[in-house]
Amino acid sequence: MLAEERHKIILNRLEAEHIVKLQDLVNDLHTSESTIRRDLHELEVQHLIRRVHGGAMSLQQRSEEQDMETKSSKNIQQKRIIAKIAAEQIKDNECIYIDAGSTTLEMISFIHAKNVNVVTNGYAHVEALVKKNMATYLIGGMMKPNTRAFIGSIAIQALDTFRFDRAFIGVNGIDIDMGYTTPDPEEAMIKRRAQELALKSYILADSSKFTEVSFSKMFDLSKASIITNELPQAVKDMILKETTVIESK
Repeated sequence: MLAEERHKIILNRLEAEHIVKLQDLVNDLHTSESTIRRDLHELEVQHLIRRVHGGAMSLQQRSEEQDMETKSSKNIQQKRIIAKIAAEQIKDNECIYIDAGSTTLEMISFIHAKNVNVVTNGYAHVEALVKKNMATYLIGGMMKPNTRAFIGSIAIQALDTFRFDRAFIGVNGIDIDMGYTTPDPEEAMIKRRAQELALKSYILADSSKFTEVSFSKMFDLSKASIITNELPQAVKDMILKETTVIESK
């Protein structure tokens, strides 16, 4: 098989699956590991893929951010699994922070703990919380139209008046070197401050978020536990060296 044909197959696999393992490519393309490594190197030089430990991943625009409707329609089943696990971490009488985001929005319906006080910067989250008859505080600030998240200095000031037992935070990328990242620097500041104000923080992320890197760093991997539907095998050992992962069974 010509190199160009292998490259096309690799790119098609990445478009469909987002991340591929080196050994799977060796087996599927019936070629040597050294040949596949060379293919991946050439594709990375062309800025078509990103190599990771044990394989490769597709690229995304680091500053690109989807709107709330688009996010909510993707990976729905995985998000519900993660949301249920996240809600189960909450105990009676706790004060918690729920970050704006589609996965954190899903977790609200699964909260069964009693007498919980909730602070959020998610406009879309308020109605769901009120329907659950939960004590809810919405921080102010400037609202981003696409994610419906309140951000900016006013939001930070409002956030600073609270302390949390737990914070549940959304993310766009999880990477060994870059930590947790998100496209918007101002939204990253809100997420970072919420983590600092919480005794325990959780990142809610489906498996597609691993090895992604967005524009703005939130904080290091060790600062929060990860709740996910599946921890990809390609990064499992390295992630577990840095933090705790709660994975669906």
